[in-house]
Amino acid sequence: MIEDVEPIDLWEEEEEVEPEIGDGGDGGGIVFQRCSWGEQALSIARDVLLPFGDDMELYSFKTSPHGYIYVRLDKLPNNFGCPSMDEMEEFSRQYKKRLDEAGALGKIPEDLALEVSSPGAERLIKVPDDLSRFKDRPMRVSYIEEMNSRKVEKNGIFFMESIDAESGSCIWKLADVKENRDPTSKGRPLSRKQKDWRLKLPYAMVKKVTLYLNY
Repeated sequence: MIEDVEPIDLWEEEEEVEPEIGDGGDGGGIVFQRCSWGEQALSIARDVLLPFGDDMELYSFKTSPHGYIYVRLDKLPNNFGCPSMDEMEEFSRQYKKRLDEAGALGKIPEDLALEVSSPGAERLIKVPDDLSRFKDRPMRVSYIEEMNSRKVEKNGIFFMESIDAESGSCIWKLADVKENRDPTSKGRPLSRKQKDWRLKLPYAMVKKVTLYLNY
C-alpha cells in the first residue's frame, strides 16, 4: 500500500542546508527519505530521460515525505553541466505526466509536486570521479595541509593538472584569476614562480571542491 502524503496546502519547501556529496540535492546522489514510493518514482524518471540521449543524466534525485520530488539534470557536454530551459521544461512536462498516470494506478501517491533544475554553476565536484571532466575549468578547493605537525584548513583557486590513481592523489596548479594575483600587480598575470608552483593532494586531504566562476 502506498502511503498518503500531506495535503497540498500543508506542503513546505525543505530547509536549505550546506550541500554535501550524495545529499540528493546540490551534492548529487539519490535520497528517498523513507519514501516507499521513491524507487518507483526514480524508475519513471530514468525512463523519461532515455529519449534525451547519453548527453543527459540525473545529477541528483530526492523524494520527500511531504510529497515533493526534486530532480537535477546534468548535461554532460555543457561546460557547467547545465541543460537548457527547454530541455528541463520538456523533461518536467513528460515526467509529471508519467507520475500522474502512475498515481492514478495507485503505484505512487497522487498529485506529487515536482521541481526540476540544473546542478548549479558552482556545483560540487566529486573527487576523483569528476576531476577529469572539469580539468579545463578553475575550481575552488578546500583542503587540509599539515604544517609543523598541525593540520591546517586552506583553500585556493586551482586547475587540476593530473591524477595519480596509484597513489590516490591529484596535482593542482594555480589558476590565473584575480584572487591569485598580487593586488599590487595591476592585473598582470601570474609570475613564473606562481605558474611553476604545484600542490599534490591525497584525495583524503580534499574537503570540498566546487566550480569557480569569477574569472
